[in-house]
Amino acid sequence: MIIDTHQHFWQYNPVKHDWIDDEMALIRRDFLPQDLKPIYKEHGIAGCIAVQADHTLTENTFLLNLASEYDFIKGIIGWIDFKSDAVQADIDYYSEMPLMKGYRHVVQGETDNSFLLRKPFLNGISKLKYTKAVYEILVFSHQLPAVLEFVKLFPEQQFVIDHIAKPYIKEGYIDSWALLMCAIAKHENVSCKISGMITEADYKTWKTKDLMPYIDVVLEAFGPQRIVYGSDWPVCLVAGSYAQVLNVAREFSGQLSEEESELFFYKNAQRIYNI
Repeated sequence: MIIDTHQHFWQYNPVKHDWIDDEMALIRRDFLPQDLKPIYKEHGIAGCIAVQADHTLTENTFLLNLASEYDFIKGIIGWIDFKSDAVQADIDYYSEMPLMKGYRHVVQGETDNSFLLRKPFLNGISKLKYTKAVYEILVFSHQLPAVLEFVKLFPEQQFVIDHIAKPYIKEGYIDSWALLMCAIAKHENVSCKISGMITEADYKTWKTKDLMPYIDVVLEAFGPQRIVYGSDWPVCLVAGSYAQVLNVAREFSGQLSEEESELFFYKNAQRIYNI
């Protein structure tokens, strides 16, 4: 069994989705569950976590409605404004919805590298301790110093790092990213998605061997109990097919025991997202 912990749905809007630049023009269209369902059937994917791609409460409603209609969507990672005075009300509202598994903010898009450490944001995050909600961390690797300080502040909060924190795979940089990931991984409440790598490599020339040194760092740092599989569909399509992404994950899992492979592909996801 396989659970895909990271994919997106959207009805394309050039303003709302302005992060889809000219290099990514291939995905400037709608992507909905009816597009993904046959891909999952072909590859034996049992279910997924749908992740927000827009900073609005409307996005939550959109994804929750899809999840209620398509049972292969096992939950969503939505968004709320953790800096808002309404944060407690929003957390209370969504905590009544079993399909809302957690939240994230596109911190990689913030020019302030200390965004995660600003007091209003920290105050909002602190309120999650009364829930079972996951907080997902989406950053570029140069933002990892703030991530390290951030996770130290909330030892009881379940965190998941998206896309192995986006190291500079295309450029071949690994050492400073690896040091910080190892430091962050010492906090046992932090897990990591092995996802989003092919779009950090060269879109046209990447090979699995280019990715393996980074995956090996994550395995060594987090261990098989705190890693999960994610495709990052449809974003991944700018650099490769779903089959290619899954093949990378399967090649990696070849170095794991059967029990560890089950943890990576679905058991860790079941635990983290309460599926």
